[in-house]
Formats: sequence, C-alpha cells, structure tokens
Amino acid sequence: MAARGKAGPKVLPANDIKPGREQAEDAVRTLLAWAGDDPGREGLLDTPKRVAKAFEEWFAGYAEDPEVYLARTFEEVEGYDEMITLRDIRFESHCEHHLAPIIGKAHVAYLPTNKVVGISKLARVVDTYAKRLQVQEKMTAQIANSIQTVLQPKGVAVVIEAAHQCMTTRGVHKAGVSMVTSTMLGEFRRNPLTRREFLSLIGNPSSSFEG
Repeated sequence: MAARGKAGPKVLPANDIKPGREQAEDAVRTLLAWAGDDPGREGLLDTPKRVAKAFEEWFAGYAEDPEVYLARTFEEVEGYDEMITLRDIRFESHCEHHLAPIIGKAHVAYLPTNKVVGISKLARVVDTYAKRLQVQEKMTAQIANSIQTVLQPKGVAVVIEAAHQCMTTRGVHKAGVSMVTSTMLGEFRRNPLTRREFLSLIGNPSSSFEG
C-alpha cells in the first residue's frame, strides 16, 4: 500500500474566523441536550468547559507546523547514509468522520543524503499530524511528504498501524481489528530490497493497542 503526492496540512483559510470558547461550549450544551440529557444538571454543568479544554489538547496540531521540527539538521555524521528507522511511535488521533479515537503506532524511516534530524523531531511530526482530525491514509502520506520535502533524503518510508474506535464502538462493532497503511517514497518505492529491509526492521504488524 503506497501513496504519492504532497498532502499538506489543512487549516482554516486566512479569511475565516475561529469560533470562540463560548461558542464551543454552547455547541457542547446543544449536543448534550440533543442526546437527551439536561445540560443544566449538576453533573453536566462543567462538561462544556471540560470538552472545550480536551479539544484544545486533542487538536493542538492545527497550531503547529510539522516542517518546523525538521528544519534543524545535523551534518557531522561521518558520511552516514544508511537507513534511519524509528519504530513504534505511539499516537492518539481522531477520525474526521465520527470524531472517534484512532489509537496506534507509526514506523518511520529515511535514507539520509548529507544531513540527519534529531529522532525526537520525527516523533513530533507524527504527533502534529495525529493531533488533527484525520483519516489514516492521509496522515500516512502527510508524514512521509513532510520528511521528504524538508530533508530531501534518498527515500522515506512510513507505516501506520491503528485501531479505529469508529469501527469498534459503533457501526459494525468489530473489536480487535487494526488497519495498516504505508507510504513509500524514493528508494523505498523503487528498490524492493530497501523496502524489504525496512519491513523486516519494523517486524510484523501488531493489533495490540492500549486504548
């Protein structure tokens, strides 16, 4: 499963105004009432504030530019040009169709040319895209394309494994199902040996995620 093409962040257009906190809290009250409960009862009085605060944390990625994290690189690596792989980067995201949690892990690799980036920055790129409303296919491509754009390596590979609560807690109610997506760019796409090495390093996909 491979994908190409740039998948940049989608945020509010410059001429749009983000709703304020009060509007967000009013929206939560409306949903509580629509669900059949009383937003004015004691147990729900502070729920709109809590939900708005949770949204700020869950969707903090809209205020971040993932490519900024990749801008600081290091060239004193003694000519190292072999594969760099980061496995099992746990993330939490939300489905853009139902706002249900997506919990999983990402595996990221690249083949450097003459510069490398701190490994924590790769994890931050994953987190930035995860903290937006997502579909897994898009998120996989966004991570790979950002690394390719900024670092200009010989190749980038991203594999994401995740469990989708929109499938386990509603609809078909199929627990224990995981989704695996991949984006292979450059040498990872052209060279089956390079791709095979990466896949062997990350091991077989696992469906065990802690929710």
